Amino acid sequence: MSNEVQMKKTLGLTGVTVNAMALIAPGAFLWLTFQMQSAQVDTAGNSTAGDMFSGLILALTLAFLTAISYAKLAEVYPEAGTGSSYYFAEQSFLNKEINIGHFSRLAKFVVGWFSHLYYWVYPGVMVAMFATMINYIAGQFGINLPIPLQILIAFVFSGITGAVAYRGINGSTVTAILINVIQIVSLVFVTVLALIYRTTNPEHVVFVHPSMIDVITPHSMSAIIFQATIAILLLVGFETTTALGAESKSPKHISRGVILSLVIQGLIFYIFEYFGANAWLNNSYVVDKHIGLDAAAASGAPIGDMVKNLGDVLLHNSGFALMILVAVTVGIAIFGTTLACMNTGVRVTYAMSKDKEVPSALGILHHHHATPHNGVWAITIASAIIGGIGVISIKNLTAVTLLSNVGTFILYGMTCLITLVAFLRHPQHNKFTHVVIPILGFLANLGMLLAVIYLSILGGGDTRTAALMAIVATVVWTVLGVVYMLSNSKATGQKIIAKA
Repeated sequence: MSNEVQMKKTLGLTGVTVNAMALIAPGAFLWLTFQMQSAQVDTAGNSTAGDMFSGLILALTLAFLTAISYAKLAEVYPEAGTGSSYYFAEQSFLNKEINIGHFSRLAKFVVGWFSHLYYWVYPGVMVAMFATMINYIAGQFGINLPIPLQILIAFVFSGITGAVAYRGINGSTVTAILINVIQIVSLVFVTVLALIYRTTNPEHVVFVHPSMIDVITPHSMSAIIFQATIAILLLVGFETTTALGAESKSPKHISRGVILSLVIQGLIFYIFEYFGANAWLNNSYVVDKHIGLDAAAASGAPIGDMVKNLGDVLLHNSGFALMILVAVTVGIAIFGTTLACMNTGVRVTYAMSKDKEVPSALGILHHHHATPHNGVWAITIASAIIGGIGVISIKNLTAVTLLSNVGTFILYGMTCLITLVAFLRHPQHNKFTHVVIPILGFLANLGMLLAVIYLSILGGGDTRTAALMAIVATVVWTVLGVVYMLSNSKATGQKIIAKA
């Protein structure tokens, strides 16, 4: 093992893009988050699920505003390596034209610390969702997995994913390509079936949305905002290309990969599948005496229920077999998503360790695989623990999801502000892309963060409890960051704010 080992530049535009696409996995997230979105209620206890599609559009708008900021930063700082926003923060504050370099260490530490709240929690959310999916499938065979066994499944799944991440980014890229092909084919097939069912109505059902126009029509601004607080989980990952700079053959691949991954997975496939799934929802869908959207909220996997219905009605009673097949593709996609986020998370940690902002052991590269292997095992253990907590209840799962999303909103919002600083008095300064878009992106992310805080104070039922748990965890992480930076600064002799 040696600190002198260097990461290898092996990724082209395809490799960079598909690694991000694997994280923005529409084939997995429709299955994984539809229940949480169906179960969400506003502060008065009323369902917000009727605005699920509109909430996705709002989250997609926020994502594109942020993605443009990331792309612009990647262009102006092509040497970022594994640092992503952590590196962008330091370099933008070192801009000699604005004389705020004495804040550069503080800026990059804050960004790096909150990056962990996103990148190190998100894989745990995926681990929990995988175990939850396995429990649903087992239930279709009449087997009810006890919570301890679900926790064990979460631990094993986390360990397997970590083992792949340990071996390096090339193996992860091949895996990502296969996963993207499998999930896209699967989701397009199922969504087409859902739209055929809607247009032909073979069972003469009453649909939740009286018309397909109603699916995309906004009904309540507050419901849209609340739905977007969950929907952002579907879209995060486009920025992960900016942590692959040390392994990319060209800096141009990084900025292009940011936008391409979001366009393909978010703008095309997410919109298509969410439209189809919401168009299918009908009042003949019953789970434990709950009907329609309430049934989706009560089900362990409403999309699994939808696939069974579509297979039985449209494909000669093959619903069960089709559901199992789709569940397998979802499981594969979850694996790819977890792997992609682990790869990004440990690379940001690696960048911080090289600056002695986190323990140096996390910055050691494996002599053969050139991966930050200590960081890989650390994030694997963290993911297993978070996943084990998440499988205990839908409340816990929503809480860790919102915690990851809070980290996302903070990181994305700060990155938008960094873009403003980076291009202030820059020779390529453009008022629209370097001022207007970052400001709108910051305000959108701030709005989502405030919405989660609002839900934690005034929300209803488990939604309020989950949001409150996420906010408390964020406060605890913030306090730990302050304590760690103070103690680390004293131990290393580094000043938090250098002399001007």
